[in-house]
Amino acid sequence: MLDNCKTAQERWGGVSEIIDRWLEERQQMLVLFCALSEILEDEENEQRAPKLKSMCEIMVDYTSAGHFEVYDQLVKEGREFDDTEGLKEASELFKTIDSTTEEILDFNDKYQETDDLDTIGVDLSKLGEVLASRFEAEDRMIEVLHIANKDKVV
Repeated sequence: MLDNCKTAQERWGGVSEIIDRWLEERQQMLVLFCALSEILEDEENEQRAPKLKSMCEIMVDYTSAGHFEVYDQLVKEGREFDDTEGLKEASELFKTIDSTTEEILDFNDKYQETDDLDTIGVDLSKLGEVLASRFEAEDRMIEVLHIANKDKVV
């Protein structure tokens, strides 16, 4: 989609739109995460399983979009503007992001395969820490590869 753009503004402004949509998906996931956390104490609550399924679906979509759309666009932007320092830092940040991806997918796989929610509280707490680490790295990647080059877009 963005490869066919004629001007830098179309191209890199399009990256902003992709990031905005992606961050909106992050917000939806966090809303479901918090809602799920709130109802965990009530073991009889019939909303637990559907909320967990919804959160997992959005979480996997969000994670996939990051890997297969957003990060690629950010790296292309860094290369286009010859941002060697930004690309170097992004490479380190991606190591953090990549390690969280495995934990996110493990959580998803576990709860897609079972109705046993005995350890969901502990697992959700750990997932919250993983997501916080991931969000910090993603936000920094956006800062060093997109926001840092925003003034160069004409």
